Amino acid sequence: MTSAVRFLTGLAQAMATMNLYKEGHPAREKGLDRAFESLLELQAELPTPRFNFLGDEVILDNRPLRDLQQWGWASRLAASGIQRLEMVGPVSREDLEAFLEEVFTRLSGAPVRTAEVRQFRPSAIRYGELAIRSEEGKGTVDAARVATATLSYSLADELEGVDWLHGELKDGRKLHMLEAEGIVRSLSVAMHGDQAYFIPLVRLKEFDQYTTTHALNVSVLAMALAEFVGLSPREVRTFGVAGLLHDLGKVKIPPEILNKPGKLNDDERQVMNRHTVEGAKLILDSEEHLDLAAVVAYEHHIRIDGGGYPALIYARACHQASNLVHVCDVFDALRTHRPYREAWPTERVLKVIEEGAGPEFDRDLALAFVQMMHQWEGRVAQVGIDRPEFARAAASPA
Repeated sequence: MTSAVRFLTGLAQAMATMNLYKEGHPAREKGLDRAFESLLELQAELPTPRFNFLGDEVILDNRPLRDLQQWGWASRLAASGIQRLEMVGPVSREDLEAFLEEVFTRLSGAPVRTAEVRQFRPSAIRYGELAIRSEEGKGTVDAARVATATLSYSLADELEGVDWLHGELKDGRKLHMLEAEGIVRSLSVAMHGDQAYFIPLVRLKEFDQYTTTHALNVSVLAMALAEFVGLSPREVRTFGVAGLLHDLGKVKIPPEILNKPGKLNDDERQVMNRHTVEGAKLILDSEEHLDLAAVVAYEHHIRIDGGGYPALIYARACHQASNLVHVCDVFDALRTHRPYREAWPTERVLKVIEEGAGPEFDRDLALAFVQMMHQWEGRVAQVGIDRPEFARAAASPA
């Protein structure tokens, strides 16, 4: 058990004793003491830990805590308005006690007592709703700013994570699934920030960054569409992972073909089309339980009418996850500037998807995507890469 798991377990136990015993009872004080000791242990390793609670998921500094999948308190904390918990410095026992009393008050509906007073005192504990922070760290981004379709928020950490995943595979190592899941959960946090829903799409600065930014954008779009059609939070994140990894096989494509500024010849096109098969192999070789992501990597260029690639020996329907990612893949590809053509306007791309509903795309998913993009138009936000060191790394040849 890690120190983070011990702390959250102690936190839950302390809250349970607060429900059973009145203030000042020895059992209640002992529970607080144990929770505080576990917090000191955690801060000795991570001085400023940050937890996010999404449904039944617990995320520590963009990494899921798998040992807490059956914890049960994450959803209760989130429902009480505590989706974010962070320590910004050394926490005192009084800080922790004040926080626990506030949590207890929110969960129980009991009359506010000392917690109401203590929440105004200086504390090293910060908590509340999830929020997208501005680039300068001076507050949160509100819905009015989203309507302009721009955000001074960067997905640089997530982009670096994708770039690192690709680099590991290029060097012959296996897929790091925890990193992929962490990236998707971090994207989910960004999308649900500050009680407003966002669809953050990364602007492409350098052509050599396309594979990385495209993976991130398709993941975001896949989660948005999955949520729009009513899938569960766990299914949404599963589709997000599939979207993130759909083009993984491109790490096996020679850079001179992958980044060729002109049209590919027949031989180069054959090599490029192999990325679907290579991606499925890479995923299955690394993570056997990722069979859905492997299926999506293999099928996401197959059309509803049977065209596309790879060619199927026997005609069959593709998985709905593949059909969903196919729509998102085409949308982001066409709306992005490439060396051989200009980016298409959003309305033109949506028209292509609408006209392709049936022959190329799953009809229901294609029409749902068009409806989503029109209905949530003001929530689509273009974000940039604000870290020069990443821009240089992403632009360097593999």
